[in-house]
Amino acid sequence: MKELLKIALSGAFTNFKRIFFAADRVTDMQMRNDILTGNVKPIKNVDEESCIGCAGCSNVCPTQAIEMKPLDKPVTIAEGWVKTEVPILNKEKCVVCYHCHDFCPLYALFGLKGAIHPNEVGEGFVDVSDKINEPIKISEDKLKYISQYLSNQTVLKNKK
Repeated sequence: MKELLKIALSGAFTNFKRIFFAADRVTDMQMRNDILTGNVKPIKNVDEESCIGCAGCSNVCPTQAIEMKPLDKPVTIAEGWVKTEVPILNKEKCVVCYHCHDFCPLYALFGLKGAIHPNEVGEGFVDVSDKINEPIKISEDKLKYISQYLSNQTVLKNKK
């Protein structure tokens, strides 16, 4: 009986601390104030600098949550490759399946280059101009499979 009373008093004291002193809150005061005042900045899910504009992410998305936005000024990535659009993620449609991330050759979506679901785990940056000029050996079968998901303006679809 004595042990049962000890457990009950301990639980009551713990709940008292939680309610009146916020003893086990995870967020700090700055974060709490930012949330309450609406100063929370959304997490950047698309790295527009690394993106090569292939539209593969948009075409592979099962919920059509990614649309391609035309750039104000086209960006030349390498000879014969001009980026004219970048992806925009609609968070209301996104089911966080990471098909886009897994399909992207540079992992330009959701911030971190890796095989694990990378949402909110860090910043990623790739210098595309160096990577795109490196010769890569890919079989014609693999190129045909990949190109079915790319937009019509890409180098792979226009390859002769």
